[in-house]
Amino acid sequence: MKKIFLLMSITGILNATKAQQLKPVAYNDGSQKLNGLITSNANKRLPGVLILPAWKGIDEEAKEAAVALEKQGYIAFIADIYGEGNIPADNAAAAKIAGQYRQDHRAYQHRISLALAQLKNAGADAGKIAVIGYCFGGTGALEAARGGLPVQGIVSIHGGLGKDADRTNGLLQTKILIENPAEDRGVTPEIMNDLIKEMNEGKADWQIITYAYSKHTFTNPLSPDYNEVMAKRAWKHTLLFLEEVLK
Repeated sequence: MKKIFLLMSITGILNATKAQQLKPVAYNDGSQKLNGLITSNANKRLPGVLILPAWKGIDEEAKEAAVALEKQGYIAFIADIYGEGNIPADNAAAAKIAGQYRQDHRAYQHRISLALAQLKNAGADAGKIAVIGYCFGGTGALEAARGGLPVQGIVSIHGGLGKDADRTNGLLQTKILIENPAEDRGVTPEIMNDLIKEMNEGKADWQIITYAYSKHTFTNPLSPDYNEVMAKRAWKHTLLFLEEVLK
């Protein structure tokens, strides 16, 4: 019992510290209110990283990434894709709303562009911005590249990598890093082959890193799929990529 209480106390302290480091930012898409989070180094002239969270909205993994990125000298902004009043309560609701944005990729790209504007408003150097995303957010990172959004690089972390067959392949001008768990059932060989074809036809500067013995949400410590060794490697690969494209 004492150990449980101690763990809860430590978790509470860490969450409180995190809350102090991340500040709420309210912005809008028409009448829809959006609620993002920005690191405490906002309004400094620094490279910026936009974080696109997983399918349940802003979560602990996104917050941890933002705090860690601030320590590396980046302004980090966590986007709110769904908007106030639309945060899913369970997996079924998350699957439904995330599916809507996967089908309407232009709406997804638009919400990403609004978040990028907030990152720039917070002082991030407009010429030094990258997008990273987890799961549904990893799909969004790819959509930022597909939509030609003005960023220097994107990192898709266990993201959905496919797109509708009726979408043509276009020019991909930003650098692309795909961090893909080897045992992700959502990424079939066909999807991976189509993605590589898309990146090659788009003349992209791309790289795919595959993490052995890893299932879908392998980077999330709160997930049963968590693989600590591979998660740490993936984070190091993310930082190396960001250093190359932003510094």
